[in-house]
Amino acid sequence: MRRILLVGAGHAHLNVLRSFAKEALYGARVTLVTPLARQIYSGMLPGVIAGHYRLDDAQVDIEALCSRAYVEFAAGQVDALDPQARRVSLEGGEKLDYDVVSLNPGSLVERSLPGAERTLPVKPLDNFLAALDQKRLGRVAIVGAGAAGAELAMALGHRGAAITLYSDRPTLPGIAGERIAQALRRARVDFRPGMAVTAVEEGPVIVAGSSRQDFDLVILATGSAAPAWLASAGLAVDGHGFALVHDTLQSTSHPEVFVSGDCATLRDAPHPRSGVYAVRHGESLATNFRNVAGGKPLEPYLPQARALVLLSCGARYAIAQRGGWTAEGRWVWFWKDGIDRRWLRSLRR
Repeated sequence: MRRILLVGAGHAHLNVLRSFAKEALYGARVTLVTPLARQIYSGMLPGVIAGHYRLDDAQVDIEALCSRAYVEFAAGQVDALDPQARRVSLEGGEKLDYDVVSLNPGSLVERSLPGAERTLPVKPLDNFLAALDQKRLGRVAIVGAGAAGAELAMALGHRGAAITLYSDRPTLPGIAGERIAQALRRARVDFRPGMAVTAVEEGPVIVAGSSRQDFDLVILATGSAAPAWLASAGLAVDGHGFALVHDTLQSTSHPEVFVSGDCATLRDAPHPRSGVYAVRHGESLATNFRNVAGGKPLEPYLPQARALVLLSCGARYAIAQRGGWTAEGRWVWFWKDGIDRRWLRSLRR
């Protein structure tokens, strides 16, 4: 019987578990290892911070989902992968062997900024939320004005904090950038486009060129970084340390290793790192794990040409973008709310 090891409980593996809960996988023993038995769903994190959801409303019970999917649950943090021995090592020394391994641990926050140790990184999300509840939310700076940074700025502003959002770019990304900028102004976020943070000093104090300003808290929401053990395992990676994969989501250097979600770069068809694509990764993985167990050929993953992006704006108001179409309003927030709740319900059945 083949041993399939799932590392991490990102969107892709949640969709795999959902598939196996609907129709059990036969011919393989499946184990999932992840640090937490319950974890927050990233799409609802801004709503939890803004006060629209209770934490329980936005959590996924990973252990219960594994039970319904006939998958063994193992609590632990992977800190090394040995593809030659087909083994992963956990913090604490435990080792797990596999025939096939699938990596979906999510990404971390890029921390090359001088003084990053004085900031609160937004990932891992559960650690961030727990630490946030212990902080004084008076004057808060957010470094990084991508979609996550903008959502977080408006959510914290809705909660009553005075937010300054720094961006090294002159505009917000995407065709909805101007809508987002207007939403930030309505939310009274002090948005500083084109003002790159060069360091965080003791205080914490933000240094941006010749400007210096002190805050109660600095949140780091800059670009994504892959876990260090991914590259040190000897897998083929791109220039940023993310695993290179074929259209089957197999590592280009190690075919017994699948990689999905934020940690993967599809070599021949790269696409944005977002939960929308990761969920589709999960559909492909579920199909191919059944093919692995049944001795059938693997099928390619075909990324969608356009993905729906829904960005919450602190209050019950949101912005939508899909391809060249954008919209905003309270109705968009309730649309997003419905999608998020349906996704969580599908993981609880």
